[in-house]
Amino acid sequence: MDTTIEGGFADLVLGAQSVFRAVMEALARPGSVQSIASDAAPPAPLTPELGAVALTLCDHDTLVWLDPVLAANEAVVAWLAFHCGAPLTSDIGAAAFALVSDVTLLPRIDAFGQGTDEYPDRSTTVVLAVGSAAKPVTLKGPGIKDQFSTQLPLPDGDFIEQWAENRARFPRGVDLLLVRAGTVVGLPRTTRISEA
Repeated sequence: MDTTIEGGFADLVLGAQSVFRAVMEALARPGSVQSIASDAAPPAPLTPELGAVALTLCDHDTLVWLDPVLAANEAVVAWLAFHCGAPLTSDIGAAAFALVSDVTLLPRIDAFGQGTDEYPDRSTTVVLAVGSAAKPVTLKGPGIKDQFSTQLPLPDGDFIEQWAENRARFPRGVDLLLVRAGTVVGLPRTTRISEA
């Protein structure tokens, strides 16, 4: 099988519409788990969920940054070029989207493009493939009534502190999509995260 031309959506329009709805719902309802019903099958280590989001949101007008493992994989780079046409960049601050295949490869949040007060939409949306180990957290902010207690597979270390700094930069700052096992969870920059 030619991994470059295979593995895209069987039906491009329906596939993209379905994933787009899931991503928008995830960002509108932070912390909620949305199903990505997708038949995308990109070459490893690009996960099916990362591939589905890239197929849906990335095109020839969007600069994409890949983590070092993805960037070094010729099959992944060729697949993204063929199916998305999105130009890749090594300038992490210039990227519209960042695809990260493992939480251990996630740079500091403030390294990504933050946008400007006039153009906050020019920030980076980070799509992060996560594992199953989850931490109990409480979420507050727009899209959440009062507060929402849940478990999320967040990176270790000082991620919650980094996220608080990200939120404080509003309207600048990055948005985060956590993907795993056919699902997506959205964390827009307006969401407060605290350990439960």
